[in-house]
Amino acid sequence: MTVESKAFVNEAAFRADITQEQYKNKLIVIDFTATWCPPCQYIKPIFHSYADQYPEVVFFQIDVDESDELSEVLGVSAMPTFQFWRNGEKLEAITGADRDKLLKTIIALK
Repeated sequence: MTVESKAFVNEAAFRADITQEQYKNKLIVIDFTATWCPPCQYIKPIFHSYADQYPEVVFFQIDVDESDELSEVLGVSAMPTFQFWRNGEKLEAITGADRDKLLKTIIALK
């Protein structure tokens, strides 16, 4: 599975996307990132490797500068922030480039 880069103009567009039939009952892991953020760049290849390890999980990357309104609405105040969604509901969130916590959360929620 690959990591898909996404940009959303608002929360309605985001919710319409993550509730599509193709994502029904699947865990969606979203990496809120920024190109200027060193911890984001550190965790990026690790996040991509988890996408390869867990093909049953959907992995998105959202640049906060391209989706600033959405980031604000979803409470993203630091990067990287990882949010875990299923069927349009947020299950969990992690802030920071903690590879072990990220992996444990993916495994627990998948």
